[in-house]
Amino acid sequence: MSLTGTPFLCTTVVLAAVALILPLLLWSRMRGPKALRAAARVLMLLFAQATAVTLVFVLVNNRNSLYDNWADLLGTGDHVQQAADLGRDGTGGIAVKRLPRVRQTFTAADGPGMHAAGGVRVTQLRGRVSGVNAEVYVWLPPQYDDPAYRHRKFPVVELLPGYPGSAKAWFGAMRAHEQLLPLMSSGEVAPFILVAPRTNLLAAVDTGCANVPGQVNADSWLSIDVPKMVTDNFRAQPAPRGWATAGYSAGAHCAVKLAVAHPDRYRAAVSLSGYNDPIGERSSLAAQTPALRAANNPFLLLRKAAEPPPIALYLSGESGDGYQAAMALESVAKAPTTVRVVLLPRSAGGHTMALWRPQVDTVFRWLTLQMGQSRAKGRDTSLAGAPIPRSPSTGGSTHAALANGTASRAGAARRP
Repeated sequence: MSLTGTPFLCTTVVLAAVALILPLLLWSRMRGPKALRAAARVLMLLFAQATAVTLVFVLVNNRNSLYDNWADLLGTGDHVQQAADLGRDGTGGIAVKRLPRVRQTFTAADGPGMHAAGGVRVTQLRGRVSGVNAEVYVWLPPQYDDPAYRHRKFPVVELLPGYPGSAKAWFGAMRAHEQLLPLMSSGEVAPFILVAPRTNLLAAVDTGCANVPGQVNADSWLSIDVPKMVTDNFRAQPAPRGWATAGYSAGAHCAVKLAVAHPDRYRAAVSLSGYNDPIGERSSLAAQTPALRAANNPFLLLRKAAEPPPIALYLSGESGDGYQAAMALESVAKAPTTVRVVLLPRSAGGHTMALWRPQVDTVFRWLTLQMGQSRAKGRDTSLAGAPIPRSPSTGGSTHAALANGTASRAGAARRP
């Protein structure tokens, strides 16, 4: 029975109801020795508590898309077949552009929200470079099958969830495709292909979207294998001009890091409540050693870049939860790198979907403009809402933290 399926939810509801009714019916009707009656009553109470906790967990999990299946929940899932040392560029010397085209088989995806707005499709991808074997979800814009667009190639946004988090979250809890469908149909937002690859690749650990030889090549999975699959199977624009990343929480860290590290693969990145130092998620593989932390910290990568990357960054967050990290990036960015920082009020929703979901409209309008997709109709509303201070607030962060890009861990839990 699927962890996120309707049958399991209905089963937990029924069990919770039964657990509530049993004590009411049987409490005073128990027969036998006193010790036996006491033990039976304790068991009924424990059963009622267990079913109530299970029901709450299922409702929260379905609403926030934290765990996709039983393997994710129990920490038994492993989607890494091999993790060779792929070198600095993450290709292992493989000429990716010369790899033969592989046609994938796609099926309709199941789960909350997956059948809305035309439906989301899923495929199982074996990464030829990364050694990862995992699912990738794809949603096509309304124009994709329109005969008038049959010769058109479409821009792509890779959507990354937090940790723990399901690849379905952007379509389930975030309802990105449902929000964007009318905007794309009206021309207010460009017709982007939305791609959500699995990021939870190892049991009970966050990959940090990093390449860690011998453990996982998450960077190569996201920035090489997944884009290659998309361009092999869909009319997608080539990188970097037509590609962007977007994420929330740990996924926000990944989105920015991928764009800063690979300006030859991405044009823009969106960070919702992100952080720079991988230690922002303490279970991250990228936080294991000082060298890994430095190699996967977008602030340090941007500051040390020989040439500023031609990318655009959109960074939003509350004070103490993403804002200081965003200001740190802005402080070291030099043209042609552009950075838009948006300060959100603490009353906006906290480190939850309630904060990130309403920003989908705004960030995709911004992406439409930054990626040159619809300058006539795109409206940049990223300045709407709270005013943006000219200097960084230091709430919850020291000057040293602002200087080295580690700010924003204090004051906010990283798990959505």
